[in-house]
Amino acid sequence: MIPIDFTKSPDGLVPAVIQDAETGRVLMLGYMNAEAYEKTGREGIVTFFSRSKQRLWTKGETSGNFLHVRQMMVDCDGDTLLIKVNPAGPTCHTGADTCFNEVNRGRGLFLNYLQNIIRDRKQNPTEASYTAKLFARGVNKIAQKVGEEAVELVIEAKDNNDELFKGEAADLMFHYLVLLEQKNIDLDDIIAVLQERHAKQ
Repeated sequence: MIPIDFTKSPDGLVPAVIQDAETGRVLMLGYMNAEAYEKTGREGIVTFFSRSKQRLWTKGETSGNFLHVRQMMVDCDGDTLLIKVNPAGPTCHTGADTCFNEVNRGRGLFLNYLQNIIRDRKQNPTEASYTAKLFARGVNKIAQKVGEEAVELVIEAKDNNDELFKGEAADLMFHYLVLLEQKNIDLDDIIAVLQERHAKQ
């Protein structure tokens, strides 16, 4: 279990920030004592200590909208938790996606994760890795592959099969990320260009 100091607070509680592991959206803030923390780590479902009910409270015990733990982290002072979860439905008791009344959509963070995987394949190639084989072929072949995938996407765009279109779009996105890595350009650099253009509009 992650070491955390519950003695810093007179009531033995520490704040727990709950974040969607896929979208990065902050879902809610709750409090945990040592028992709630241990139960959460053991069962993989977020349990808080309810200050109003004065007891352990598993989020979703009534609604079924449990928070399934993906990762638990402690801050540098050892007195605050960040818990990344997969929510099984809306988080707020009002029915909203988050307790801050935000819509919890967007999986763009996965692109950063995928970029890191691609980078690792470049730095630590294996014979079994398709990505490593792409890097071994050089920038010209990677760029050619991006072009081929772009043409296939255009072809699928003219038909009405959404699943095939999405598959080709995913292929293009993947090979585009490989090309960026081959050129030693971070995805954030491209996003910065888009943000700069947007600011000028």
